[in-house]
Amino acid sequence: MAIVIRLKRMGKNKSAFYRVVAADEKRSAKSGPYIEDLGHYNPESNPAGLVIDEAKALKWLKNGARPTVTVKSIFKKLGIMDKAKASVK
Repeated sequence: MAIVIRLKRMGKNKSAFYRVVAADEKRSAKSGPYIEDLGHYNPESNPAGLVIDEAKALKWLKNGARPTVTVKSIFKKLGIMDKAKASVK
């Protein structure tokens, strides 16, 4: 089963925030269960609140987890994707 790093939507209607989680690709719904919590993202705050546990994220990327497009752009902003590519070489 493929592991995906994705956003899990939380919060109330029209006031959402997201958790960055590692989850099974096919078995889990977007708001369903996940394997591990990697951090959180709040686009509502100014500036956007973003807290990611870098060690956990790198561990999952090294083990073959694929980030979604949105999570990949967040990781690029934080420099996590560069560190993951450097550790592979």
